[in-house]
Amino acid sequence: MSATPTVLLVHGAFADATSWSGVITELRRDGIPVIAPPNPLRGLASDAAYVASLTAQIDGPVILVGHSYGGALITVAGVTENVVGLVYVAAYVLEEGESLGELQGRFPLSPLVDNLRQWTYPVPGGEPAAEVTIAEDAFPSVFAADVPAEVTEVLAAAQRPLAAAAFEERAAAAAWKGKPSWALIAGADNAINPEVERFGARRAGATVVELEGASHAVAVSRPKEVADLIRTAVRATS
Repeated sequence: MSATPTVLLVHGAFADATSWSGVITELRRDGIPVIAPPNPLRGLASDAAYVASLTAQIDGPVILVGHSYGGALITVAGVTENVVGLVYVAAYVLEEGESLGELQGRFPLSPLVDNLRQWTYPVPGGEPAAEVTIAEDAFPSVFAADVPAEVTEVLAAAQRPLAAAAFEERAAAAAWKGKPSWALIAGADNAINPEVERFGARRAGATVVELEGASHAVAVSRPKEVADLIRTAVRATS
């Protein structure tokens, strides 16, 4: 059993695990064990079950870190026994029984909503299901306004879609009720209204850091500050 928790980084919608590259470099420089698995992005219950299963197979304590939609997943998966802390990065922090749509609906909608493009994907034995991405021309301003243009162009082309049904699924648990949490608020987020992030973090009793001017892609644009908050959680739970 390791005294230092393993940090498991869960990316959100419209991104992949490489979005954590800078954060991984920062944490490993300090000898903190870290993994960043792929998030299936197929639905709240199934994605959270995947994260929980992976977490349970890690020897020793684990800190779950969720960006964006990944925050909803760690809220549910965080009830796994070896999870000792939760870190939310520009993320949704759900209450048990609450959906992403319900939490968003408490506040004015972000520019993301008007810039989603809908696709379909096959479902074995059933009708095609809907998934969404961000329109490429809107991606820089909505998702990554503080990231260099040449990087943003690649992120927009490589974005991974989220199953539309994920917005309506309800969280089966709220792990923050029994485990310590930390939250980073992206002050200039155009994908999730920052008020949604602040409300969820405050409701969870999280230790909060706010980065003024940070976009939704804060883990890409400001990896040191993101890693600093994770280091704080690691120290507090070691």
